[in-house]
Amino acid sequence: MLQEKILELLRGLPDELVVMIISMIPVIEVRGAIPIAMTLYKMQPLYAAIISVFASMLPVPIILLAITKVLAYLKTTKMFHKLAVKLESKSGSKRAESIHKYGALGLIVFVGIPLPGTGVWSGSLIAALLGIKFKWAFLAVLAGDILAATIVTLISSGLIHIF
Repeated sequence: MLQEKILELLRGLPDELVVMIISMIPVIEVRGAIPIAMTLYKMQPLYAAIISVFASMLPVPIILLAITKVLAYLKTTKMFHKLAVKLESKSGSKRAESIHKYGALGLIVFVGIPLPGTGVWSGSLIAALLGIKFKWAFLAVLAGDILAATIVTLISSGLIHIF
């Protein structure tokens, strides 16, 4: 499993730093970091959520401000052209259409529902490609990240049972 390999690579680092690094990894983000913090490192739920949200938000300004320029450059290269086109096509997906239709609220829900393919990385990419203003995109992604962290923390604490 990917998380186990990542944990092996990070062994020996302070617990909080490991959780922060995991929180910044696309796809894993708070969805994986909070359960690891609470179970493996025995962190209190609120503490695990706070450091996970803080760390997962660190890449957001960079993504929002730079991704369109990075993708434009990558499209000019032979090696990364297909990847850049694929990432840009995300802004035309059904999920992106909902974000475009509902604006910041759609972005909050997209980032906040802890499902595969959603989260701060995907939400920030879509927001940037849709041209949502930085301030609103950042605040919506933050609100969505807090929502996701809350849901994951409640599930990890056993306060919400999904099955």
